[in-house]
Amino acid sequence: MRSLVTLLAENQLLLLFVIIGLGYLIGNIRIAGFQLGVVAVLFVGIFFGALDKRLGLPEFIYVIGLVLFVYAIGLQSGTGFFASFKKRGLRVNAIAASLLALGAVLAVALGKLLALPVSTVAGLFCGALTNTPALAATVETVKSLTGALPPDVAASYATGPVVAYGLAYPFGVLGVILWLFVFRKVFKVNLADERAEQARDQLPAEIVSATFKVSNPGVFGKTLDAALAMIPDRAFSVSRIKKGDVVSVVVPDVALDSGDLIVAVGGEREMERARVLFGERCPEHLEENLSQIRFRRIFVSNKEVVGKTIRELELERRFNATITRLRRGDVEFVPNLGTVLELGDRIRVVTPRERLDEVSRFLGDSMKAMAETDFLSLSLGIVLGVLAGMIPIPLGGGMSFKLGFAGGPLIVSLILGRLERTGRITWSLPFNANLLLRQVGLVFFLAGIGSRAGLGFIQTIRAGGLGLVAAAAVVTSAVAIAAIVIGYKVLKLPMGAVMGILSGMQTQPACLAYANQQVESELPNVWYATVYPASMVAKILLAQVIVSAFLR
Repeated sequence: MRSLVTLLAENQLLLLFVIIGLGYLIGNIRIAGFQLGVVAVLFVGIFFGALDKRLGLPEFIYVIGLVLFVYAIGLQSGTGFFASFKKRGLRVNAIAASLLALGAVLAVALGKLLALPVSTVAGLFCGALTNTPALAATVETVKSLTGALPPDVAASYATGPVVAYGLAYPFGVLGVILWLFVFRKVFKVNLADERAEQARDQLPAEIVSATFKVSNPGVFGKTLDAALAMIPDRAFSVSRIKKGDVVSVVVPDVALDSGDLIVAVGGEREMERARVLFGERCPEHLEENLSQIRFRRIFVSNKEVVGKTIRELELERRFNATITRLRRGDVEFVPNLGTVLELGDRIRVVTPRERLDEVSRFLGDSMKAMAETDFLSLSLGIVLGVLAGMIPIPLGGGMSFKLGFAGGPLIVSLILGRLERTGRITWSLPFNANLLLRQVGLVFFLAGIGSRAGLGFIQTIRAGGLGLVAAAAVVTSAVAIAAIVIGYKVLKLPMGAVMGILSGMQTQPACLAYANQQVESELPNVWYATVYPASMVAKILLAQVIVSAFLR
């Protein structure tokens, strides 16, 4: 055993992938319907760190992993993050901040009950809600307020938050996962049904094409563009039109006449709206009469078109072409003129046969180009994020805080994900590349932070810290239970969204990883990104308030 420990201690690359591999193996074990999933990497790391002090991975491992993970999350969630603020995001952030304040009050009350030093209470709060930047801000505030004290007393105040944080942190992760699991059972949530319901609400369950005969007098003589403007929130597109015996690709300025046949694409509910607009549905399939019009599924790989809307591409004017369907990741939907194209999108284009190759070249249609991640934009974005995290933000009274390696890259990537591109720089990544970057970053973070926390965790347990652990569990549980109940029962949010909100309130990638594994959609990521920035700032402020208000 000792020789194995020595081998791992002397080969940290080997140690890293042993932790990751064992973590995935253990995470796939299911007991009574519960499995840890990728978060098991964290606890395997804690085990190795507790086994021998030499088995702690270098700090840069988890820092690199954290930066890659949050940056990839931000890029993918940028559009949804800003869109959510237009809906319920402000209210959810206000609730999240209030619950975190409740956690701070509860931590102070438990600290008084257990007669804990206030600096230790602040560390307990940071650990129970798993926020390292808040801990760093706490330590700096304690040092600034105890500078006039004897060195040994000042040192004890400064180490108190760190010890308490080490004790509270594990349950801050595992406890949240536990309560998410418990309340899924209590509320009898079926995530598969919830995911299917969300898909029905947001996207057509099945995309179909149908032919309509123009018989509505209200559209006679109108251009197609003017007719479609009568249904501004439509979710169907039109692809072909037959006038007399001539079938052609539809263009916005074509005039609609009585008896024209027009093909619309969308869900069945949208087909009913198309029928009301055009007149009547007919059984004729124009595809059977096509001789010059063809369609092709094309991959978007040309960086010159990525980040632009379909309207900006002007495909109708340039190529007499129209886009009828778009597949992004595992989801296919009917785009509109305002849909922004992303790298790796697969679109169905209808155009005259002789223009197909020209349209393909314009859009890219290259698997090789999609596989080549733009490391210039990736590196530049991460550099901007890290620099943003290093900027001290003044709070007044001589205090300040920094967003750090988690908050800085996340906020910058949210902005870049919303922008899509700046001039010739394309910020977005292909969906598969983003997913891979996210996973690699996450397992590096979990393995690194777990191995470094292991030794301190065992030492503090031996030092009689069970009371601290219990107090931290109460704080974690109170905030988690309140967030779940309010989110699911009061706000009527899907459980996937609630899981993302709670993970964001904890500012905890490990909890988000568990949520993603259970939900298998982007819903937890969007809501995680929505509450993360405000939760990060709130916890940093609350930790410093605890110290500043009660440290005498």
